[in-house]
Amino acid sequence: MAATVRVLGRGELGRFTGGDRSEVGRFEQELAAHLGTRHALAVNSGTSALVAALVGAGIGPGDEVLVPAYTWVSTAAAALAVGAVPVLVEIDESLTMDPVDLKDRITPRSRAVLPVHMGNHVADMDAIMEVAAAHDLVVIEDACQAIGVTYRGRKVGSIGHAGCFSFNQHKNIRAGEGGALVTNDSALFERASMYHDVGSYERPGFAGNDADLIVGVNLRMPELSAAVLRPQLKALDAQIARRARHRQIVLEALAPLGGRGPVPIPHHDPAGAAGLAVEFAHTSDPVAAATAFGRNRGVHRLIDTGRHVYTNWRSLQARNPLHPALDPYAAVGVEIDHGPTACPRTLEILARTCAVDLAPELPTPAFRLLARRLAG
Repeated sequence: MAATVRVLGRGELGRFTGGDRSEVGRFEQELAAHLGTRHALAVNSGTSALVAALVGAGIGPGDEVLVPAYTWVSTAAAALAVGAVPVLVEIDESLTMDPVDLKDRITPRSRAVLPVHMGNHVADMDAIMEVAAAHDLVVIEDACQAIGVTYRGRKVGSIGHAGCFSFNQHKNIRAGEGGALVTNDSALFERASMYHDVGSYERPGFAGNDADLIVGVNLRMPELSAAVLRPQLKALDAQIARRARHRQIVLEALAPLGGRGPVPIPHHDPAGAAGLAVEFAHTSDPVAAATAFGRNRGVHRLIDTGRHVYTNWRSLQARNPLHPALDPYAAVGVEIDHGPTACPRTLEILARTCAVDLAPELPTPAFRLLARRLAG
């Protein structure tokens, strides 16, 4: 509240009216320092961050972008926004992109891969980076749901060629709407910067005198959003620690059930885990068990999460371009399967798996009570 009052008192609501006092500029510096990256660019949404990162990487018509079949629809939509086509990849029990299936889905048209850290569950980045390097793919981490989480000592978003974050109402830090991309690639950052602001060609620090200028749009973050985010960023590590503590509380409560109850899904970095999902793979009727468990407070079965499941991406399945001349599928020139049978293993996993809200805003004693209720 104090941060917003400070901005309102100055009356400078756009980042380029505040000069050196810009809240957005300061947030970018602090975000880059927090993640250990060379560059950070604040934008108005996580979707905008993904689109700007793809533009920065030079992805466009005729290109294929590999995305997991379980993610918010924006991950796939971002590829279409730059004229590329999303290719669905199965997830594994970790709820993240399966590196083995990723390798099988690569074609000569593949240019980029967007692994997603869903619900604070980290993707197997070492394996994904190895596959990407072998096929010369750009890796853009969709870390929209996982800012502050680590993977084997590295902050997610800082591992690939670029990383993207969302700050909407449901994320680890939030400003209602907002996003950011980070990268160590100065050329990618320069192109993304030019794209995020149509007037950037006259602004210092966004495009060098020798830059190949491109025409941008307006994806800028307002000062109020950055002012709300900056104090949350300072408290982010403590929040992730609370999530990890609450995760352990739930696991301890469920442990006496053994194989008769829900078991935690595999995690690619258990020591840094800050999200929790459980599966019922070992029960006689996994789907029924997950459905029943999903009725608990703070729990939801993942197959029921709407636009996070590829079979519910109706706008993607419609394949209705903004204009016939802008049809990405025509540019690729081959049939791409986005139908219900494209990733059957993903649907099977989601049907028997539930996510548990770790509620970092709750005091630990109150959360212990919720955890005991989950154990029945």
